[in-house]
Amino acid sequence: MTGVARAVLLAAGRGSRLGELTASFPKALLEVGGRPILFRILDGLVAAGIRDIVVVTGHAGDLLAEATGSGERWGATISYTRQPTLDGTARGVALARHRLGERPFFIGWGDIVVEPANYLRVIEASEATGASLAVNEVDDPTAGAAVYFDGAGVVTRIVEKPPRGTSSTKWNNAGLAVLPPTIWPFIEALEPSPRGEYELPQAVAAFAERHPIKAVPLEGPWFDVGTPESLAAARAHFGG
Repeated sequence: MTGVARAVLLAAGRGSRLGELTASFPKALLEVGGRPILFRILDGLVAAGIRDIVVVTGHAGDLLAEATGSGERWGATISYTRQPTLDGTARGVALARHRLGERPFFIGWGDIVVEPANYLRVIEASEATGASLAVNEVDDPTAGAAVYFDGAGVVTRIVEKPPRGTSSTKWNNAGLAVLPPTIWPFIEALEPSPRGEYELPQAVAAFAERHPIKAVPLEGPWFDVGTPESLAAARAHFGG
């Protein structure tokens, strides 16, 4: 069993690109493989040993909490904190800080779908350096963040939304990580991004300049369910 016992899942956004599918419904409850995305994530985390999970809600948060419950069906404790203003993922994580204590924690997005074995892989990888970051291979990481790492798998640089064709790596920040409590000063030091939000990936990039993070290439596909096309692709892979 690992030393990571708590997790934060970010599920506050509406997912406006999904249109009517999420107009009054939580994106994290859309079904993939006959099961809500959030439930799939919880399955993987609990199987990896996580028993204390904070879900950061926003759009249709009451519906999400009602459907998911207290965690009893997973043998875990699930609590909820609401992000009243969608001012960035770093601010969302900070809302859960009181539940995390001074321990490393898993962080993930409530709309990312991967094979369940990857949760344990990301958690176990953090034992070497105290922090880990899942990465997935793409043609060009321009839409996410380019992640560079050395021969030992330690992240050397993260470049947020690099201009197309400028990256010499095909590895993208996959949005699953284990972070230690030493991340908090980097979150607190954030300035708003060009879109006026406090972005967790920017804090992780700054952290990586001073502390080791183990890169963990995902096994199997990675789906960021933010559009009807990505939702259809995830459902095609996982069977509906």
